Amino acid sequence: MIRRNRILRTTPAIRAMVAETILTPSNFIAPLFVVEGNNIKEEISSMPGYFRYSLDLLVGEAKELWSLGVKSVLLFIKCEDNLKDNKGTEAINPDGLMQRAIKTVKNAIPEMVVMTDVALDPYSTYGHDGIVEGNEIVNDATVEVLAEMSLSHAQAGADFVAPSDMMDGRILAIREILEENSFTKTGIMAYSAKYASCFYGPFRDALDSAPGFGDKKTYQMDYANSLEAIKETIMDIDEGADIVMVKPAMAYLDIIKLLKDNVTVPISAYHVSGEYAMVKAAAKMGWLDENKTIIESLTSIRRAGASLIATYFAKDAAKLING
Repeated sequence: MIRRNRILRTTPAIRAMVAETILTPSNFIAPLFVVEGNNIKEEISSMPGYFRYSLDLLVGEAKELWSLGVKSVLLFIKCEDNLKDNKGTEAINPDGLMQRAIKTVKNAIPEMVVMTDVALDPYSTYGHDGIVEGNEIVNDATVEVLAEMSLSHAQAGADFVAPSDMMDGRILAIREILEENSFTKTGIMAYSAKYASCFYGPFRDALDSAPGFGDKKTYQMDYANSLEAIKETIMDIDEGADIVMVKPAMAYLDIIKLLKDNVTVPISAYHVSGEYAMVKAAAKMGWLDENKTIIESLTSIRRAGASLIATYFAKDAAKLING
């Protein structure tokens, strides 16, 4: 026998030496949920161990993430019901919760990369990502509001806006409004291949943003399709996206790999709430080792081709990696 492949697996040091995929805290984007009020830390029932924070406690959470080596956060807000409408009015309020959350994190940790969710579902009386006319989620009128929303986030200090709505043409509209207003350093992380998935349920609990009627299949992608992901992603890049995203992650590793083989911008993947909740539930029952599952899952997403991973395990994974 002249080739013994097990030689390169003999010890932990050798395995680390030849590892093809490296996972570090700087690969993670930590989603953070923000609510109005003071001294609020609310656990999300369908996401055990994950919380909504008021602005005063948001600072401590962001500082802990930074101390662990997590360099990026993705902000989401829970809009109060009395501020919701069908026009996205609160989304572009310069003194809105999102705008104040951006300033809060940037003032506390100027070096932190602050990314912001751009979509209308948290602000909508209908729970949809766009303006509703009849039973239709209309595209062009929604894009106008998304562009204004992105500008508002940039003015508040966001480093990246992250449109998650899947409306046609929104990346170009956002890029143009940022350029016209001299925000030439504000990046766009486009949710380019966002699928109409059943794995989003706990997230919608977190923000009270479940659709009030129908579903989101007229704008989010059909999970049966893969070539469509290439088309959507290339269009977003041509319109000015700096980073592109696949969402969800674990059930869509093939899509991450497909995009990795076809585009040259960084790819992010969203390890979504349902994927988080499944690990938590199985670990609670003693069916999985939670820590080992976290690291194996995140490594597989990196191995598929993601440079960045938005994950609710960001803090836990960073602690495990740091030892």
